[in-house]
Amino acid sequence: MIQVLVKKGKVLGEDVPAPRVSEGSLLIKVVNSCISAGTEISSLDDSGKSLIKRALEQPEKLIKISKMVRSQGALKIYKDLKSELDKRNPTGYSLSGFVIKIGKGVSGFEIGERVAAAGGTANHAEFVDVPMNLVTKIPPGLDYVSASSVAIGAIAMQGLRRADLNFGEFCVVVGTGILGLLTIQMLNNSGIRTAAVDLDESRLNIAAELGAEIIIDPVIDNPVKKVIQWSNGLGADAVIFTAATKSNEPLSQSFQMCRKKGKLILVGVSGMVIERKDIYQKELDFLISSSYGPGRYDKNYEDNGIDYPYHYVRWTENRNMTEYLRLLNKGIIKLDKIISAVYSLENVLEAFKSLKNPGKKPLMVILDYGEPNPEKLDEYKNNEKKVIIHKNSLKKDLVNIALTGTGSFAKAMHIPHIQQLKKIYRLFAIADKTGYTAKDVAQRFGVEYITTDFEEILTDKNVNLVMICTNHDSHAGLVLKALQAGKNVFVEKPLATNKEELDELIKFYTDETGKKPVLTVGFNRRFSKYAKEIKIHTDKRINPLFIHYRMNAGFIPLDHWVHKNGGRIVGEACHIIDLMTFFVGTKIKSISYESLTPRNKAFSKSDNKSIILKYEDGSIATIEYFAVGNKNFPKEYMEIHFDEKTIVMNDYKSLKGYGVKINEITSTSTQKGHLEELEILSEYIKGKTSGLPIEFWDLVQTTETTFLIL
Repeated sequence: MIQVLVKKGKVLGEDVPAPRVSEGSLLIKVVNSCISAGTEISSLDDSGKSLIKRALEQPEKLIKISKMVRSQGALKIYKDLKSELDKRNPTGYSLSGFVIKIGKGVSGFEIGERVAAAGGTANHAEFVDVPMNLVTKIPPGLDYVSASSVAIGAIAMQGLRRADLNFGEFCVVVGTGILGLLTIQMLNNSGIRTAAVDLDESRLNIAAELGAEIIIDPVIDNPVKKVIQWSNGLGADAVIFTAATKSNEPLSQSFQMCRKKGKLILVGVSGMVIERKDIYQKELDFLISSSYGPGRYDKNYEDNGIDYPYHYVRWTENRNMTEYLRLLNKGIIKLDKIISAVYSLENVLEAFKSLKNPGKKPLMVILDYGEPNPEKLDEYKNNEKKVIIHKNSLKKDLVNIALTGTGSFAKAMHIPHIQQLKKIYRLFAIADKTGYTAKDVAQRFGVEYITTDFEEILTDKNVNLVMICTNHDSHAGLVLKALQAGKNVFVEKPLATNKEELDELIKFYTDETGKKPVLTVGFNRRFSKYAKEIKIHTDKRINPLFIHYRMNAGFIPLDHWVHKNGGRIVGEACHIIDLMTFFVGTKIKSISYESLTPRNKAFSKSDNKSIILKYEDGSIATIEYFAVGNKNFPKEYMEIHFDEKTIVMNDYKSLKGYGVKINEITSTSTQKGHLEELEILSEYIKGKTSGLPIEFWDLVQTTETTFLIL
C-alpha cells in the first residue's frame, strides 16, 4: 500500500506493507483523509531542522543528552540522534473509509460499514488500523470527503465545550483557519454572538458569511477597542484562540478583550509569555482545550477501548466526533467554503506544497484514495503485506535473522550489534505491525524484505533465526509459533509473562519427538566480559557464594506499559535472577522477599522489592530491586563474597578483587554482554556447540521465580 511519510522536511509517498488488524481495533480501507494545515505543516517543517537547530530550540534536552553521553559514549549517542532525525514518520490524523476487518474484542461495527477515524494511527495511508474508541460511523447521506474532517471538527467542538457559553453571550474567535471557521459555525448555531479576528481578508470574509457578526483585521482596527465597543463596553464573555503563532501579542490582546471574570480557551498555538496585568485585575480564567475531548492521550481509553461512563463524562472524544458528523449531515455545519481542493493520493506532494505557497494558502485540503468499491472487499482484505527492499544473493555461511519488533531497544542495541557481526549474521527480514517503521530500518540496514505478517517469516526457508523484540505480553505466543515452525529463536526477556504461557513452552521442549530448535532468552549479563571473569574465580571456590546485587531501576510512571503483564520484576529483575544462577550453578532451593509499602500512589510496591534466593549448594543471593532511587546514581552494583575473597562489579564499568587476583576490567560505558550473547548464540545455531546457550531448566527456573516473587 502507499503511505504518506515525512523525512527531513520532505513529504514521501512510500510503498509499505499494509497493517494487520489489532485486538480492539478496526482495519479500515481509507477513501479520503484530511490534511491539517497547521499541525502537519508545522511537523513537516520541524523534521527538516538540523541537530544543532533543534538543540538551540530545546536547551533543556542538552542536559539529558550530556548525561547519556557520559554513560554510553558520544559516538553512540550521536548515531542514535542522527538515526532518529533520519527516520521517516507518519503524518495525518483524520480520515474516512469503510471497515474491512474487525479486531478481537470490538463490537458495534460491521464489515463494509462506512466510518470516520481520528488519532495517531489514522494516517494518510490506503489502509489503517485504528482503535475502536477513535472510530465512529458515518451517517447515511454524508459524503466521505466531508466526513474525513472528523478529527478537526471534534477539536473545534471541544474548544467550544470548554468555553461553556450560553445564548446571547459574546465570543471572539482569534484565527480564521479551519478550526476558527468551524468554531464560528458552531457558535452561531448555538445562539452565541461571534466576532472573528485575523490578518487574512479572504478568510475574514468567509467568517462573515458563516455567521460572524463582526470581523476584525488587527492591522486596520484595534481589536481590543472594537471588541469592547461591540460587547456593550464590557468585553467578551470568552475568547477562543484558534490561531497558530509564535508571537505573544495576539494572546495578550485576547486577554484584554475579555470582560471581568471572562475566560480564554487556547485551542491553537501561541507565544506563552503572559503579562500579569492582562489577567490579574479581571480575574480571568485561562483554559486549555485538549484536542478532541476527554479520552485524548488516555491509553486506557484510546488503546485499550475502555469508555468513560456516559452519565459522568457526557462528551468524550468519540462522542464529539459522532456529534460533529451529525451536524455536518444536517447541514448545520458547512464545508463548501472551507474545502479548498481535493488531490489524488498520487499527487500528495502537490497537496502539501499548496499549503506552503507564499501567496494565498488553501484552508482544508483533502486526499482522495479512489472510488470505494465494495466488490473488491476480498481484495482489500488480502492486500499485500510483504514489500521487497533489497534483493541480494544469499550467503550460506551467514545466519539470516528475521526481526519482529523494531522498537527503540532493538534499534539501539541489537541491530547495531548484528551489523557489527556481519561476518556471522545478516538482518534478512523484518516483521512489524507498522510497515513504515520496518521500512525505515530495512532501507538503512540492507534488509531483504519487510512484512506486517509474522507468518511470512515463519514460512521462509531462508530464515535461520527469529529475533523477537516486541512487547512483553506477545513473547511467549510468538516464541511458540516460531519453534513449532522449526525456527531457532532469540527472544528478549521475559520468556513468558504468566504460568499458562510458560507451561505451553515446557510442553513443547519436554515432548520427546524430533530435534528441537535453539531457543535463548536475552539474559545478556551472564555473557558479559565482567561475568565471565568473575565466573573463572567463583568456579574454583570451596564454599558457597554470598552474593549481593543492587539494581537502581529508576522510576517509571505507573501508567507505562512496563508495569503491565508481570511488570518490572518479570520483565527486568529476571536478568539478575538468571545471573545469580549462572554464578552458583545449582537450582534454587527457597525464595523469600519483602516489598516496600509506599505511603502514597506515586510509587508501587511491585517494583521495590528485596529478594533472597537460597540455592541447593548453600549459596545465598540477595537482590535489591527498587525504583525509589535517584537516576544519577549508578544503576547496577554487585558484591560476591566467598572463601575470604571479595569481587566487586560496578555498573558493568569496573571490576575489582579483594584477596583474589583478577583481571580488573574497566570500560568507559556499560558493557552488559549484548554483543557477546549473539556471538555465542551463533555457535549453537551453526551446530558447533550442542544444547542451548542457557539450559532450558535454567530459563524455566528464572521465569517461574519471577512469577513467585510477583
